Amino acid sequence: MSAIAPPLARHQRWMDLALDLAAAAGAAGEVPVGAVVVDDQDQAIAQAHNRRERDGDPTAHAEVLALRAAGQMRGGWNLRGCTLYVTLEPCPMCAGAIVLSRISLLVYGADDPKAGAVRSVLNLPDSAASNHRLPVLPGIRGVACRQQLQTWFAQRRGGGRSVP
Repeated sequence: MSAIAPPLARHQRWMDLALDLAAAAGAAGEVPVGAVVVDDQDQAIAQAHNRRERDGDPTAHAEVLALRAAGQMRGGWNLRGCTLYVTLEPCPMCAGAIVLSRISLLVYGADDPKAGAVRSVLNLPDSAASNHRLPVLPGIRGVACRQQLQTWFAQRRGGGRSVP
């Protein structure tokens, strides 16, 4: 997408990629969460989806994996100038990693009423413990992100409770 694209259209485009990654995670038996890191030239430099089950790693959340890959791509941990797109509001672990990476903007789709650490349960980016002020844009493709998660959980639970 060109640099002159309206910001909302650009955010939606990247969230659509994150949704595709989340779908791949769900198909692999992982909780369907996808993440994309985009640099200041509007280029995707890293992408990932949840891999906790596959990797046997409790830290293999989409956000952490995408941040690691972006740091390797850029040759350092500081991701200033980058935007992180993720389909679900980050948990405390991921919110902490995002703050520490110095990401310039976090864009996420669905709120997480159980473990959201950006605004739903906690607000880690704005807490006194945060050493970086993180602009956040919630709700981009929020309905699609929420529906993807609800459908996946409903299928896993055999039609039971469908909210993650």
